[in-house]
Amino acid sequence: MEKAIERQRVLLEHLQPIRSSSITPSICLAGDSSAYHRTSAFGDDVVIVAAYRTAICKAKRGGFKDTLSDDLLAPVLKAVVEKTNLNPNEVGDIVVGTVLAPGSIRAMECRMAAFYAGFPDTVPIRTVNRQCSSGLQAVADVAAAIKAGFYDIGIGAGLELMTVDNIGLVQKANPKVDAFAQARDCLLPMGITSENVAQRFGVTRLEQDQAAVISHQRAAAATASGKFKDEIIPVLIKIVDPQTGDEKPVVISVDDGIRPTTNLTGLAKLKPAFKRDGATTAGNSSQVSDGAAAVLLMKRSIAMQKGLPILGVFRSFAAVGVDPAVMGIGPAVAIPAAVKSAGLELNNIDLFEINEAFASQYVYCQKKLNLDPENVNVNGGALALGHPLGATGARCVATLLHEMKRRGKDCRFGVISMCIGSGMGAAAVFERGDAVDDLCNARANNNNNFLSKDAK
Repeated sequence: MEKAIERQRVLLEHLQPIRSSSITPSICLAGDSSAYHRTSAFGDDVVIVAAYRTAICKAKRGGFKDTLSDDLLAPVLKAVVEKTNLNPNEVGDIVVGTVLAPGSIRAMECRMAAFYAGFPDTVPIRTVNRQCSSGLQAVADVAAAIKAGFYDIGIGAGLELMTVDNIGLVQKANPKVDAFAQARDCLLPMGITSENVAQRFGVTRLEQDQAAVISHQRAAAATASGKFKDEIIPVLIKIVDPQTGDEKPVVISVDDGIRPTTNLTGLAKLKPAFKRDGATTAGNSSQVSDGAAAVLLMKRSIAMQKGLPILGVFRSFAAVGVDPAVMGIGPAVAIPAAVKSAGLELNNIDLFEINEAFASQYVYCQKKLNLDPENVNVNGGALALGHPLGATGARCVATLLHEMKRRGKDCRFGVISMCIGSGMGAAAVFERGDAVDDLCNARANNNNNFLSKDAK
């Protein structure tokens, strides 16, 4: 009798609609460096199909010293669309990270740049400011909007023209900050926070200078080998002769802040820039720079329909708060948060781009997270390339994903991170575009109850 009841139960179960296929998501190595449990539907992945930047130039004396901000942004906006043959009408939104310029003015300049780049008036645009992470925040905002279903295609970009817009202090501080130590520390010059990190966590002057030398050496090597050509969009601009006022057309396509001959002897001669007995100098701090970058994101299903190659997959983003007095430690907190959100562990990450705002905080974050220096900023960082505040995050996306593509199957996951003024950190996790497919993280389901087996 019991066997008959059980046989009837199994028969009824087989008459129910099939709720799932014979495969289920699981963790597997799939031949790469790490296991990964995908939690979202494959076709709904947010992917990057293009990421480009301008060269990064020294503010006030570099290649973009006579260039207007809208003329700097327009070429990268145009490039991400033209190089993918995308109809600009299909873009749901453009989000631009930018920091120093007055918000309403910069927002109008970005709108103008979109028109120069060929976007119709039906495509909206807005700016976002989370200080040094603004470019990455723009990319994350677009990814979140696509994930939420607000639109299927968007552009996250970044722009900073530090030749024109300078870092300023709060003109009139609220007297109550004296009663709130951390509020007061939000007003600290960034160089002083660098000194605080060095002093509090024991980062030496030699370690900072060594980091600067390595950054310049790696950036110079990447330039010489042509690595940056995949990500840099040449920009036609006009250089004005300060003596005669004559304008000369020039194409800017190479970062001009890199000093290949940088060495410890030369750096040791530099005086501290922010504190008499300090260790932060002009040589081991990020350069003040001009630059722009743009990243084209869309749903994977849309990219597949259009036959677009996938450069990377946006996996997670995290922004965290830290003590403003040591704001530079932000990446050491943000990176673990973003990695955990992606369902990974730190040792699953193959490549890191950590913004070198100051060598002190960059060295500290590497040591705190016990990262292999050979996997961090492999093509140099802001100490050599420069740090155009609002553009840096988007620039790092281009640099990271193109390097991951070059490395192939040995590089599946990458992280971008930076510290943020007033005490924050941000980080995002990306997966190499060709590292996954819809069966990559699946295993056979051996839990089916077949009648023939149960009837035995």
